[in-house]
Amino acid sequence: MEKTQNKNSIIRLFNVSKRYGGKLALKDISLDIEQGEFIFISGPSGAGKSTLLKVLYLAEKVSEGQILIDGMNLARISSSRLPALRRRFGMVFQDFKLIPNRTVYENVALVLQAAGEKPSYVKKKVMQVLRTVGMDKKAKSLPPTLSGGEQQRVAVARAVVGEPSIILADEPTGSLDTKSAQAILDFLMEYHKKGTTVLVASHNLLLLESSVRGRNVEINDGVIHRTATML
Repeated sequence: MEKTQNKNSIIRLFNVSKRYGGKLALKDISLDIEQGEFIFISGPSGAGKSTLLKVLYLAEKVSEGQILIDGMNLARISSSRLPALRRRFGMVFQDFKLIPNRTVYENVALVLQAAGEKPSYVKKKVMQVLRTVGMDKKAKSLPPTLSGGEQQRVAVARAVVGEPSIILADEPTGSLDTKSAQAILDFLMEYHKKGTTVLVASHNLLLLESSVRGRNVEINDGVIHRTATML
């Protein structure tokens, strides 16, 4: 268990547990994450990494404990404020979760359209972000025509286009070859350098240790076993 306190913390977990039926997926997790940190959540399959991201994003509710995001208690947030809170997050999934019958441009644009942005801004911003991840020339392509690495680049573009303060990435390199995986980590690091807080859950510690400068939070059996700085 880790209990650190810092006035710059953007995410704070206090004694968080999550049960699925009779099984504890998270057990008494306490953790502070500062604004602008890069956090690598490591551990074997089934350790609780994905569950930790889900409770932060409110895809799942905690069974016990409290989570504060920038001072807001997730247990007390009203349903009317939930969409605004979720817009502070950018999500990157291992299986991409792109809409197969929408173009690359449309998949990314949906984030800004849902936020009510003007069409002129949407077009400019989407193309800017697609250029950043090297997918602007595939803007009219459908996801099934792309390689796994290309689809994950689109997923990263979708995650960052709304300029979130926090990016959560769940095994974002798990199904990719080494070159594509490295490219995805490089993109995430670029946004981290701009001040975005980034949490990456992955079992691939060797890849992260060779690429990322940040903090490793090791989880096993739903418990934080140790934290260490990656230099």
